[in-house]
Amino acid sequence: METTTTTVGRGDFIRLSTAAGAGLGLAFIWNGRGTPAAAAEGVFAPNAWVRIAPDSTITIIVSKSEMGQGVILGLPTIVADELDASMDHVRTEFAPANPIYIDPVYGDMVTGGSTSIAHHWMPLRQAGATARAMLVTAAATQWNVDAAQCTTRDSKVYHAASNRSATYGSLASAAATVPVPTNVTLKTPAQFTLIGRPRQRPDIKHKVNGSIQYGIDVRIPGMQYAAIARSPVFGGKVKSFNATKAKKVHGVSQVFQVSNGVAVVAKNTWAAFQGKDALEIVWDEGPNAKLSSHSLYAEAEALAKSHTGEKIAVTRGTPDTTDGTVLEATYHGPFLAHATMEPMNTTAVVRDGTCEIWSPNQVQLRALAAASAGSGLPPEKCKIHTTYLGGGFGRRLEADYVQEAAEVAKVAKVPLKVMWSREDDTQHDFYRPMSVNIVRGVVKDGTLTALAHQVVSPSWLRRWAPPYMASGIDILDILEVVDQPYDIANFRVGYIEHTQGVPVGSWRAPDANWNGFVTETFMDELAHAAGKDPLEFRLALMGKSPRAVNVLKIAAEKGGWGNKPPAGRARGLAVTTWGGSFAGMVAEVSLDGKMPKVHRVVAVVDCGTVINPDIVVQQAQGATNFGLSAALTGKITVAKGRVEQSNFYDYTVLHMADAPRIEVHVVESSETPTGIGEVCTPPIGPAVANAMFALTGKRLRKLPFSDAVG
Repeated sequence: METTTTTVGRGDFIRLSTAAGAGLGLAFIWNGRGTPAAAAEGVFAPNAWVRIAPDSTITIIVSKSEMGQGVILGLPTIVADELDASMDHVRTEFAPANPIYIDPVYGDMVTGGSTSIAHHWMPLRQAGATARAMLVTAAATQWNVDAAQCTTRDSKVYHAASNRSATYGSLASAAATVPVPTNVTLKTPAQFTLIGRPRQRPDIKHKVNGSIQYGIDVRIPGMQYAAIARSPVFGGKVKSFNATKAKKVHGVSQVFQVSNGVAVVAKNTWAAFQGKDALEIVWDEGPNAKLSSHSLYAEAEALAKSHTGEKIAVTRGTPDTTDGTVLEATYHGPFLAHATMEPMNTTAVVRDGTCEIWSPNQVQLRALAAASAGSGLPPEKCKIHTTYLGGGFGRRLEADYVQEAAEVAKVAKVPLKVMWSREDDTQHDFYRPMSVNIVRGVVKDGTLTALAHQVVSPSWLRRWAPPYMASGIDILDILEVVDQPYDIANFRVGYIEHTQGVPVGSWRAPDANWNGFVTETFMDELAHAAGKDPLEFRLALMGKSPRAVNVLKIAAEKGGWGNKPPAGRARGLAVTTWGGSFAGMVAEVSLDGKMPKVHRVVAVVDCGTVINPDIVVQQAQGATNFGLSAALTGKITVAKGRVEQSNFYDYTVLHMADAPRIEVHVVESSETPTGIGEVCTPPIGPAVANAMFALTGKRLRKLPFSDAVG
């Protein structure tokens, strides 16, 4: 038995969990380092984020990937508010893969963890305020007036005393000659004119009419299509292959081996897929050929019971006390696929010593490095175009599909798009980790006196950001355990890294999506053991988390907690945190046979300052449905080293008919914005499970519910 102790403070976890959905890098404050592309003549470009043309068109650079979460509106709104710009004049461009656009916390170009607004809140405000100050200086100089007497609104500078005004466009050339100020005054929240107000997202109409370009839509003159036959067993390699039948498929032009399988190049996607299916491949299945979900769960439980390799993340008091009523429970959480609506794809052109990539990705600089590795060309000879993403959820934090596209294009010597089928996407993912949790709690005199929580899970951080595994503890694997909002005097969190052979990665609200289920269902169980109402039991332990208390109280009030539910229904509640945001949730549930039928969900969110309340509501609803889908039926199982699921018929997602009515209430706040895309994914599962207990008297300790109620 190996046991080590590492003390991790709550503040560290709040800071680090903001990095959890995307990866971690060296933290620094953006200082404008690097050189943006030279601005056209007469265009005012005071920094990397803003360009103002003579016609008053304001171009704002968006350095985050747009995958439905609304950064294409949210980030420009921050700039435009401090700039006092009219949104009618604003246009947006996605940033190129350039270190000048790295996230100021991650130290990398990364979109994830619901951090886009939080991490760029101050840099973008400063960028807008700086541009505004320079425009005012330019106008004041032209008019020979005191700049302090000038005001701005709707993309114009005004001098009321002389009844003069000038558009930003007319001042662009002059503003470009003004020294860049190092200290600018930012607005107070009371002065915001755009932030906090609803506004329709500019991409909606283009999505409706089909004019937005996703990666799957990219077309290049002379382009062909490629599909790759990958090993059905994790880590397997090609031993030999026969392409005779594949080459007979009409439209197939080339077949050749690549580093991760056999590529089939064809005139169209259908021919590429048919050619791939016609390949005769003998695989060296490697060491994972006997891997199974059953064996992995057994291994995890054995590790937990023996405490082999356990490292203690937090310990205080005497968590092993037996003074009181002792409860212990074991929880099983499955692998999950991302199942994005747009399967993985990348278009690549490798010729004349250059590599050009069009790809829906969340990691522009990693994509650039992947293009370099696949093409064999230096990064400076590679170019990344980030398209709109048809869903990400963490899957596109990986750049494997970029590297393979560059490699295939290099060999094929034609422009091509590597397309993944739905089966490819389901069976070759970087999955939500499979976990086993053992939790032990002690209640006495109506309250929780001690809690010990052990997590056994593979680490995706070890691969994605290895420096952060120096302690041997994957801090992401214990989110919603260490940073739960409860104040417990006697408390211990143990972590065992379970190396499995199955590729794992980020999945919406990484690890908290599972640990939140464990924490909040067990907290409900403890409340009943203590003879307390689950709401009051929780509130009594949350004195040091007033924002968590607030969202839970409002959710209980709006959700009718304490009132009798309609006949045949019960309510369950949960409260979770993510990256400094808080969500309280009440679910109203009935039984459909043995399965839960969720009728109504009340979600209350506190994500600090709200940029656009409509987007907050949309994201809260989407995250809730995403979490509910996983809780009801979501699972990836492995047998003989192979993923058993392949498409939506056996990896099912939530159907519209099963989606509940979701009411979202947003807490007004002047706190720094924290993020909304993930905080509502963790609480929905436990809220439903707790309602199920009220209906059936049975505790559900594994997901999905379709397995747990069987």
